[in-house]
Amino acid sequence: MASGEGFLTDEQREVLKIASQNAETPLPSPRLSSSPKSPTSLLSDHQLKDPAAGRAPSCGVGVRHVRRSHSGKFVRVKKDGAGGKGTWGKLLDTDRESHIDRNDPNYDSGEEPYQLVGSTISDPLDEYKKAVVSIIEEYFSTSDVELAASDLKDLGSSEFHPYFIKRLVSIAMDRHDKEKEMASVLLSSLYADVISPNQIRDGFVMLLDAADDLAVDILDAVNILALFVARAVVDEILPPAFLTRAKKTLPESSKGYQVLQTAEKSYLSAPHHAELLERRWGGSIHVTVEEMKKKIADLLREYVESGDTFEACRCIRELGVSFFHHEVVKRALVLAMEIQAAELLMLKLLKEAAEEGLISSSQMVKGFARLAESLDDLALDIPSAKTLFQSIVPKAISEGWLDASFTKSSCEDREGQSEEKRLRRYKEEVVTIIHEYFLSDDIPELIRSLEDLGLPEFNPIFLKKLVTLALDRKNREKEMASVLLSALHIEIFSTEDIVNGFVMLLESAEDTALDILDASTELALFLARAVIDDVLAPLNLDEIASKLSPNCSGSETIRMARSLITARHAGERLLRCWGGGTGWAVEDAKDKIMKLLEEYESGGVVAEACQCIRDLGMPFFNHEVVKKALVMAMEKKNDRMLDLLQVCFDEGLITINQMSKGFTRVKDGLDDLALDIPNAKDKFSFYMEYAQKKGWLLPSFGSSAMEAPPIATAS
Repeated sequence: MASGEGFLTDEQREVLKIASQNAETPLPSPRLSSSPKSPTSLLSDHQLKDPAAGRAPSCGVGVRHVRRSHSGKFVRVKKDGAGGKGTWGKLLDTDRESHIDRNDPNYDSGEEPYQLVGSTISDPLDEYKKAVVSIIEEYFSTSDVELAASDLKDLGSSEFHPYFIKRLVSIAMDRHDKEKEMASVLLSSLYADVISPNQIRDGFVMLLDAADDLAVDILDAVNILALFVARAVVDEILPPAFLTRAKKTLPESSKGYQVLQTAEKSYLSAPHHAELLERRWGGSIHVTVEEMKKKIADLLREYVESGDTFEACRCIRELGVSFFHHEVVKRALVLAMEIQAAELLMLKLLKEAAEEGLISSSQMVKGFARLAESLDDLALDIPSAKTLFQSIVPKAISEGWLDASFTKSSCEDREGQSEEKRLRRYKEEVVTIIHEYFLSDDIPELIRSLEDLGLPEFNPIFLKKLVTLALDRKNREKEMASVLLSALHIEIFSTEDIVNGFVMLLESAEDTALDILDASTELALFLARAVIDDVLAPLNLDEIASKLSPNCSGSETIRMARSLITARHAGERLLRCWGGGTGWAVEDAKDKIMKLLEEYESGGVVAEACQCIRDLGMPFFNHEVVKKALVMAMEKKNDRMLDLLQVCFDEGLITINQMSKGFTRVKDGLDDLALDIPNAKDKFSFYMEYAQKKGWLLPSFGSSAMEAPPIATAS
């Protein structure tokens, strides 16, 4: 010990002595440790130095990190005085980590420290989006429609199908025409069986909403997406009304709105648009729908001739279009109705195809449903179609190859179509008719088309649709619409139809104004023009106003129309309000008719007059010839005009319908005529009896057309 202490100076020995005494003496109070100059702090002012080397042996470690053990040796201790061999540790050692032994009988799991475990939460929609990309890519590689449909079914998550449509079309938009055609074919195949009509609609709505983003990456995005929309309408997976409804949800400045306008005006309005759209992306490995229908029709007719059910099933299987088997069902049923001898064969084929699993239950129901929807049209060619169909359905259900659920869904649709479905179908038909008229300017063809529809109770709806479509077009179409209203009023529309049509227009004026900025002014012009063209009488405006609520925007439109009519030179201004268009057809025709009749009356030839009438090219307006000829005969006191009418009737130039309308128009104006021609009523009675004897008028015309007693001779 002495030798060991020889290395220390006297001063160092004194410091160590004091430190040893303080270390072995217990502290009386915790407050002493916080004194301004504690023993520990005293030690920190001195360092142990090696006298021989002249430097600290512990590399500058302070004395407070050195403690004497119970054996009397000095040892280095841990910071804060804890640890070290032969030491007691810290006074309050609360920072030590305790070891929990799960095998200890006193083990408590509550003593385990809590741990936050990170886990990835998967979004089902994200997983779905990733999965459908692989389905789409595989489909574009294999062109296997059935596999794509099966994979989509197996994927589940049917609520996300609109995202599939968006993804399919957006991927195809950036590919070649082949992929675009394949995408359209796939959508038609999945429609109803895998993806519901509402989901198809929602998918296209999502595409329209994303059109602005798509246009950034795809140069011609608006035109391509418009083609997809138009093709979906042609393929009957989107209703034509979709375009109108979707427009209301999109800003006019958006690309989606431009897409709908392009689809409607550039593609769906063109003549033969269905055929053009089906072949727009030619080069697909798939045959078109029309070609497939032809193949199905050919194989069924061969089956009728051969009666070989096995061969027919093989041909159906080779078509490779299981998603289109509903067309086989529909055409087989139609053939069964057309050819009585083929009924048993067709039912046998359908039964066998169902039992083999060749035609699925859903395709069978879909085929029957499609035929049920077209029964009214089919009955025009096959009068017993409804009766035959009603006899086939229970037979198919009892034999087990038609699901019994079909009757539940069809009983409310048929016998006759529900009013809602008839109305929807009518609207779809007349939109096409109006678009064709705007392209062709063929009024007689339009009138024939309306007569073929055979739904005169919906005439006001046609008027509303006509004016609404014209409002969103140029002045040419507005002029054409006004000219058409004049022709329709004379030909097939009653004044009540016209009044009710304008009431419907004015009731929806506020909605129309959302899409067409100046709708109120344009509607006022249509109303005023209808009065100038004698389609409406001024009193009819009061009738229309009485059917509207007093404070609605439609009432303001009527007030505007009245002010237009009462303005100076209103007639001339309103006839020129849209700058002509096809314009002035009615007024021009009236002038030409008057001139040709005056030339004939002054000594012209009947054949020449008939040729002039024919050259007018307005057979729907020939009632004006009849009216003016009768009035001229009254004024000139010359029955020569009756000879002209006789020749026109004999040649079929003027029909009995046009004759009746001409006589009716004269009858309606007799009171005014009597002011200039006192015996106008007597002369009209004579002309009417003469026409009935010659067969120009029906015998029943007099009872409804005249109240004045007939006169035998004319003065």
